[in-house]
Amino acid sequence: MRLVEIGLRNFRCYKEEVRIPISNMTVFIGRNDAGKSSILDALSIFFDDGKPDSDDGCKAGDAKDVRIICVFDDLPDNLVLDASSQTNLNAEYLLNASGLLEIHKVYDCSLKTPKLSSTLAMANHPSADNYADLLSLKKTDLSKRATDLSVDLTSIDKRVNAQVRATIWSACPDLVLQEREIELAAEDAKKIWDQLKKELPSFSLFKSDRASTDQDAEAQDPMKAAVDEAIKAKEAELDAIAEHVKKEVEIIAEKTVEKLREMDASLASGLKPQFTKPSWKNVFKISLTGDNDISINKRGSGVRRLILLNFFRAKAEQKASEGNAPGVIYAIEEPETSQHPNNQRMLMNAFADLANEPNRQVILSTHTPMLARALPADTLRYIEVDSNEQRIIHNGTDDTIRLVAKALGVLADHDVKLFIGVEGRNDINFLCGLSQVLSEKDATIPNLYECEDKGQVIFFPMGGANLALWASRVKNLNIPEFYIQDSDLTAAGTSKHQSTVDDINAKQNCEAVLTQKREMENYLHPDAIKAVRSDVIIQFSDYDDVPLLVAKALHENSESETAWDDLSEEKRGKKMSNAKKWLNSDAVAKMTPELLSSCDAAGDAIGWLRKIGGFINGSAQA
Repeated sequence: MRLVEIGLRNFRCYKEEVRIPISNMTVFIGRNDAGKSSILDALSIFFDDGKPDSDDGCKAGDAKDVRIICVFDDLPDNLVLDASSQTNLNAEYLLNASGLLEIHKVYDCSLKTPKLSSTLAMANHPSADNYADLLSLKKTDLSKRATDLSVDLTSIDKRVNAQVRATIWSACPDLVLQEREIELAAEDAKKIWDQLKKELPSFSLFKSDRASTDQDAEAQDPMKAAVDEAIKAKEAELDAIAEHVKKEVEIIAEKTVEKLREMDASLASGLKPQFTKPSWKNVFKISLTGDNDISINKRGSGVRRLILLNFFRAKAEQKASEGNAPGVIYAIEEPETSQHPNNQRMLMNAFADLANEPNRQVILSTHTPMLARALPADTLRYIEVDSNEQRIIHNGTDDTIRLVAKALGVLADHDVKLFIGVEGRNDINFLCGLSQVLSEKDATIPNLYECEDKGQVIFFPMGGANLALWASRVKNLNIPEFYIQDSDLTAAGTSKHQSTVDDINAKQNCEAVLTQKREMENYLHPDAIKAVRSDVIIQFSDYDDVPLLVAKALHENSESETAWDDLSEEKRGKKMSNAKKWLNSDAVAKMTPELLSSCDAAGDAIGWLRKIGGFINGSAQA
């Protein structure tokens, strides 16, 4: 299962119900006390069967109705709800109106010791009389209900509750399906939730305010999990060892009692061997030490935290290599804490790679705008507190980035030499990747990854029509600005953006250029694309839509029976977006100076990079 949405109601600062979309990588950003940690804590309570504190109930809300809501897709095709019989969530009417599994955990925080009141599924479920409560009925009650409704069960196995329910429901002319709450953890329905829990992804939370020694919970939890999994993999063998030890010891114990009986029968009569199966996870202990056996807790805070963060990376890579590992959600508070800028970027890249692994999701929180600018806009969830102390969630658009910039600022405490405006995150990846490749052989080309780490440049993902807007927002900062706007040309001619570029160039401290080709992907050589995907062999002009051509080629080479033109606009758009991402990352990394010279004889792209280098070293003026 994959988490796609979280909802909160009456939990801490979230009085009114809020719903927040969750993707493979989700980043919560906002001021301190905006409510970022509350979301992560709520998820921990939900997945780890924890209990909230009495203070977790919203003071202005209903403390008896504290809700943590999780919505899932990627649902199992089959699962067991009763005994060993298989069924599915759709057949049991346990999905909401959108076809998703929506679970509500309700807590009563008005009590001195809060408790879980109910576990509910918000489901599009039968509400017709005699058909609404079948999930809660036991085998004998189901059979009686069928008899009362004159439902014929002769063609099914009456011992299988799922078959009985399906037959009863199919006999009803109108089930009156309504989205309503279905109790999953009541006495009679407890088995349903017990089975569903097995399908949920596991959840690991790395909190920012924990101690970071080698023996504390933060360090030990990932290691304990590793020990638990290693034990589980050899559980049968360990059980065999335990059984062998038991038998051998029992033999000796019984012989000891027999010998004792010869000398003192009354004493021997009260003795018998008692064997306690070992708890293997308590047998094995592990910690990390460094040079000269120096433990983690004797190292600097940044080193400790970096090591602990990488527990999470190591664990994820291990699970990913196993192939059929269950889903895992990694939640990390403020991963940038105590880290050098270079490590911050490396961590973000590592988390992004982790989020791209099958059955993996990453949720981060931060209040650092410089970290947010390095992430795709669609991953951001900006939490704003309005004048009434209500939380407003802004979800992953270019507007979100502008709100972050306005509320938190965009400048860090370092020497920014240049603002670079491009249309989107993919263009940033293109420029940085190309600069890294070219800078290895040309000293006049800056490595923009390194320039970002040093705080020398800041990228603005402007969106397609916001060039003038961004130029106006930063004009008073007295820092040079360089903008690259896609021409969007589909044939030779004058771009519709030319007048805007001219206006920007008329301003002091600003320079703007238009791509001579359609967009940045047109500066890729077909050989670089082929080096990443050997099944994509295409040729294209300066004005072709390259992501479209690549996405279409990949689709046509796939096993899909649906023609490209028959795909929905949404599906075509998603395929083009995926193509655009790897074209501007993986394919760019395969470029060489020779390939660029071959496909960009005019030196358009290398000219941008040299101009940027001039601004950074002070040899160019806007």
